[in-house]
Amino acid sequence: MNLLNDEFYMSLALDMAERAQGQTEINPVVGCVVVKDGRVVGMGAHLKRGTGHAEVHALNMAGDEAEGATAYVTLEPCSHYGKTPPCSDRLIKEKVKRVVVAAVDPNPQVAGSGIERLRSHGIEVVTGVLAKRSERLNETFNKYITTQLPFVTLKTASTLDGRLASHTGDSKWISNAAARERVHGMRHRHQGIMVGIGTVLADDPELTTRTEVPGLHPVRIVIDSTLRIPDAARLLDISVAPTIIVTTVSASKERISQLEARGVRVIVSGEGQHVDLKQAMTLLGKLEISSILLEGGGQLNGAMLEAGLVDRITLFFAPKLIGGHISTFTFDGFDKMNQAVTLDELEVETLDDNVCISGLARYHHQ
Repeated sequence: MNLLNDEFYMSLALDMAERAQGQTEINPVVGCVVVKDGRVVGMGAHLKRGTGHAEVHALNMAGDEAEGATAYVTLEPCSHYGKTPPCSDRLIKEKVKRVVVAAVDPNPQVAGSGIERLRSHGIEVVTGVLAKRSERLNETFNKYITTQLPFVTLKTASTLDGRLASHTGDSKWISNAAARERVHGMRHRHQGIMVGIGTVLADDPELTTRTEVPGLHPVRIVIDSTLRIPDAARLLDISVAPTIIVTTVSASKERISQLEARGVRVIVSGEGQHVDLKQAMTLLGKLEISSILLEGGGQLNGAMLEAGLVDRITLFFAPKLIGGHISTFTFDGFDKMNQAVTLDELEVETLDDNVCISGLARYHHQ
């Protein structure tokens, strides 16, 4: 990348935004850099919902030098009063000369109005600089703010022949240490982490973020249609992190009361034998859970995929062949190859001897 151009400074702003992923709840991650006369005079990132936005932090640092400067912002400055005042007004007040924006804000309350407000006050605005990178950083926000549904990332670690475990159920460890470290980083960046009751019964997971530097623990979500979760399950210890169990109307009312008495939140979704997963996503969205990392077994993975509820698929492959029947995705399957779910905007990375393949899920069977 060439020095001293718009992409150079926008890249710095995006770097700051990226480091804040996971800690802004339903808000987007945003970075801002203020540059004047060839010098960076202010930098900032949005760090927590309800606190100052990136532009505010950067302008506070710039002080009087903001006048006549260029502000690089990874997302269109807001133009409405939310938990904080409009950032477009602050940029106008500080007499910034030029604003460079990566991506337009999809929030219906903004959606271009921030840019127009700046232009109406004589500020030059340039848009679309490193837009794809900004959109990738905020893919969870972009979905949630327009649909009120969580962005679901399905993560699996499997052998090359697509097995989650050996035929005896042994799965420790398929992936290598580098891949497992990456997964814990993904947990830090998602508000919720979801598994099925089969995974709970087989592994008794804790579903926390375990990294070299302490990270944020997601809300643990269990799909359990008949409330089979054992009293001794580690997920019922809510002193570590909150737990939500999604069940059906046929679940025992007494069992629901027992779980709620332990501080576990129980959500009822579906009147049949199985949890209504589409309704569950709506209910979880109403709880302001904007992103979910799905670490389910083959059945839950298959059901979520079949229902079209997965937004991104991230697959970790280890160079092993194990055979057996415990598959990454267990469902009846589609009739024709042209109905298969495909991955778009593919990203491929090697982590020592493991390979990570990630992409946006595109559905052709619905």
